[in-house]
Amino acid sequence: MFRRHSAFAAGGIREKIVHILSIVRIVGILVMCFSITMLAPAFVALLYGDGGGKAFMQAFAISLSVGAVLWWMFRAHKQELRSREGFLIVVLFWTVLGLLGSIPLMLFELTHLSFADAVFESFSGLTTTGATVMSELDKLPKAMLFYRQFLQWIGGMGIIVLAVAIIPLLGIGGTQLYRAESSGPLKEQKMRPRIAEIAKLLWFTYLFLTVLCAFAYWFAGMNVFDAIGHSFSTISNGGFSTHDANIGYFNNSTIYIITAIFMLIAGCNFSLHIALLSNFKRIGIWKNYYADPEFRFFFFMQIGFIVVFSLGLYLSYDLSVFDAIAQGALQLSSMSMTAGYTIFDINTLPAALSLLLVVAAVIGGCGGSTTGGLKAIRVLVLSLQVKRELNHLVHPNLVQPIKFGKDILPQRIIESIWAFFITFVFVFLICVFAAILCGMETFDAIGGVLATLTNAGPGLGMTGQSFENVPDNAKFIFSFAMVCGRLELFSLLVLGTSAFWKS
Repeated sequence: MFRRHSAFAAGGIREKIVHILSIVRIVGILVMCFSITMLAPAFVALLYGDGGGKAFMQAFAISLSVGAVLWWMFRAHKQELRSREGFLIVVLFWTVLGLLGSIPLMLFELTHLSFADAVFESFSGLTTTGATVMSELDKLPKAMLFYRQFLQWIGGMGIIVLAVAIIPLLGIGGTQLYRAESSGPLKEQKMRPRIAEIAKLLWFTYLFLTVLCAFAYWFAGMNVFDAIGHSFSTISNGGFSTHDANIGYFNNSTIYIITAIFMLIAGCNFSLHIALLSNFKRIGIWKNYYADPEFRFFFFMQIGFIVVFSLGLYLSYDLSVFDAIAQGALQLSSMSMTAGYTIFDINTLPAALSLLLVVAAVIGGCGGSTTGGLKAIRVLVLSLQVKRELNHLVHPNLVQPIKFGKDILPQRIIESIWAFFITFVFVFLICVFAAILCGMETFDAIGGVLATLTNAGPGLGMTGQSFENVPDNAKFIFSFAMVCGRLELFSLLVLGTSAFWKS
């Protein structure tokens, strides 16, 4: 009996080792794919001739070598992976990606970034947080500015989804990766099970909106470089800019309106965009979007937020009605869509307007979008449950299921949403405590974690404009918070459970 048990245990250990080696092989392939992105800013450096090309070519060689070594060493391991391995691949890849993304930032001499600064900036770009430690952007070469914008564009939809689109190269089932990386509590109900096809449609839609946004910026007065760069960060809801003054550099209300519109479009569930592009003549715009309960909730909430915030600006500052609406729509949409664009220092706004921005950032956009935060769909379901509980206080015997449109929500989904909310609060408090231990003041720590965990970008206190003066140890805490927000907590925290590692 003892021998049989020992043999069984040894077999389980061998199986785990084989799966781990298969995971390393896949991560190696993904790293090689990511290394190719270093060639884009190298081309920009060649095009403009103002420096930076050497750093990106060196980073390309390092990333390609790392990926090639990981793949070559374990190329023979092609075992079929389960869902749990999908979560591990995603977390490992985002971690490795963030570290490799910091290489050109450290190699480039003009940035003078420490390891902590480079890692923070890389993770901020890839998670589309938009928080920055870099200054004097107007003096940097075009290649470095392009790289920051491009990082956000890659991270906006999720490079794992891109990998799923070329799944034959990976040699594993794409469903595990897609479930681990994509966001939203109803994501599997929103999408059909044709994962590779879905990934291609997502990226086609994403690219189409990016091109459309770039042309809109160009027509509004941006030069070609700024138009392309800001279209990357707008559609990804990232918020990096090519100027120190951020989007306020242009001082153009038309550009503000364009930015707000495209951020809100990217904040909608991309499955709605895909449905519209696929069946435009049959379903129409109004029926496609308005029929979705989450979109209705999101739409009216954003309109209400923008009206209130714009009215507050009009009453508080010497602005025309149009400028108040344009600036209000830009700033509110940027926080609500958890982008990093800003034309106001949150710390100097009237308290009521600052609080409104914080609330908007915590709620975020729709599930299945490029935004962070709790997501509108979760807030909607939580509000419906609160309404049901209030009705139960008046009518204790009332049986009232929670409906999402015409469908009754399963209790499992409601429980998972409450679990997410509780976990969000718990991780928030842990990160705040850790940032305080790193030497930050309590208010600054709260503002920094709020900005990074929601992927909103601008924080409160000393992080309102930049994270440059944050202690290095705290930057690693904030980088962790950014990844938690990007992967929606569970995909990362599941690795810390004993059940995950048991066969």
